[in-house]
Amino acid sequence: MLGVVERAEWWDVRRAQNRKPATYTCPLCGGFLPALSEHVLLIPEGDSTRRRHAHARCAMAARKAGRLRTREEWRRSMSPARDAGRAGLLGRLWRRLGGRH
Repeated sequence: MLGVVERAEWWDVRRAQNRKPATYTCPLCGGFLPALSEHVLLIPEGDSTRRRHAHARCAMAARKAGRLRTREEWRRSMSPARDAGRAGLLGRLWRRLGGRH
């Protein structure tokens, strides 16, 4: 894969339903992409003006490799860990005082 997709924190990946006879270049592999073939739209950070058409198989491979994070995955990565208190100072104090997790 070429990986020529622009940089974005998160992506919407939607099935494309194009009926016009157009051709595109997949931004992930650089390959030929007929509009009537199975493909998806990659929408960086929800901005549809920057959308790109890509092969469905290329998008799936990029998702598996962690290169096309969804908005939800991005949000989870930005929020503090749920158990941060248990691992930090309060957790150590609790364990010293004989508390149980």
